Amino acid sequence: MAKVAFLGLGVMGYPMAGYLKTKGGHDVTVYNRTAAKAEKWAAEFSGKSAATPAEAARGADFVFSCVGNDDDLRSITLGENGAFSSMASGSIFIDNTTASAEAARELAALAGEKGIGFIDAPVSGGQAGAENGVLTVMCGGDQATYDKAKPVIDAYARMVGLMGPVGAGQLTKMINQICIAGLVQGLSEGIAFGQRAGLDIEKVVDVISKGAAGSWQMENRWKTMRDGKFDFGFAVDWMRKDLGICLEEADRNGAQLPITALIDQFYKDVQGKGGKRWDTSSLISRLK
Repeated sequence: MAKVAFLGLGVMGYPMAGYLKTKGGHDVTVYNRTAAKAEKWAAEFSGKSAATPAEAARGADFVFSCVGNDDDLRSITLGENGAFSSMASGSIFIDNTTASAEAARELAALAGEKGIGFIDAPVSGGQAGAENGVLTVMCGGDQATYDKAKPVIDAYARMVGLMGPVGAGQLTKMINQICIAGLVQGLSEGIAFGQRAGLDIEKVVDVISKGAAGSWQMENRWKTMRDGKFDFGFAVDWMRKDLGICLEEADRNGAQLPITALIDQFYKDVQGKGGKRWDTSSLISRLK
């Protein structure tokens, strides 16, 4: 059992922190910007809540975070109330936020000055993956720090991998989002095409999902896409944030992402239709 802090109790962080307590058996203290949510978590999981990130992190062996973006991440780590101010040398900070590789490297350097280990560890699997404790975790950091952190991360994960030095986890998550964006657009076009052609989409998917066109998105989203229901997962606003990170990184490293840039604009169209909180499969709404 380790002493653990978890900062950020959104739709992902809340159940992830829960698994650290129930499955991992760790002593968990949580912090959330809305204190009532942290108090609710503490009551539900027989854990503890803290008023600031620094208070939550004090004495912790491992501090996890899952917040919105780079600025949110800096706000919970830096300054007198930030986690870094109270973490002891030899402790490890594990960031599950989908953020930029640049922010990961910046914070890892600051953590290192205090003798704190740092792992950037964005996740894939969505809300359902978090609630079922089967997330895929893509890590960036040094081998020794990763080896210490992995057994703790395992509490909420199905797959955990070290992808390279700090920042590599975030870069891998960018690839994940690039691939999903193109896949969902292709699936949207295919289903919309089939509907226009008068085909029974259930029969179509039953056949093609067993071949080379098959994917998680097809298996889990074809029915809701066919029916125009988009309340089942990762929101468009979040996807646009992630694709923005991908496009900014591509500007830095010279990669060409023409399809990603186009689909980002398609998601902007969905936002304009009132779909900011619709799930990412709502790309099909543009085609109907």
